[in-house]
Amino acid sequence: MNEPIRPEDMRVSDADRAVTARHLQWAQGEGLLDLDEFDTRTSELWKARTRGDLARLVRDLPAVPARVPATSDRKPKVFSDTGGGTAMRVLTIIFTSITVVNLVAWGIVSLTAGEAVYPWFLWSGIPPLAVLLTLYGFGIGRPERD
Repeated sequence: MNEPIRPEDMRVSDADRAVTARHLQWAQGEGLLDLDEFDTRTSELWKARTRGDLARLVRDLPAVPARVPATSDRKPKVFSDTGGGTAMRVLTIIFTSITVVNLVAWGIVSLTAGEAVYPWFLWSGIPPLAVLLTLYGFGIGRPERD
């Protein structure tokens, strides 16, 4: 006769590992784990075979709060949580970085020349901005309205 398997000896799926991974990410974000400990636990996470293995990784951590902010507390989303939203977020960061670098370089050149030089930074800023706004206008990465 087969004995029943204890819950902590049950095998885990990738979905179970993903839940524990989010728990570890939350704990690291809250400052409960430093990066070395987070890295170690994350490595062990993907080697885990049983529920007991996963439970040992988070047993000293508080539960992830299930608090959902009130509607008035939530900031409006600029980009969706889809792949398009992630792409737009990355492109916007790249665009902003390039624009800031060019603007600072223009400012330094203007200061060292003793006068405002031709604003060439506009050529590196306006065309990419037009592309981003066009993509966003067509709905790429835009969150759905409630």
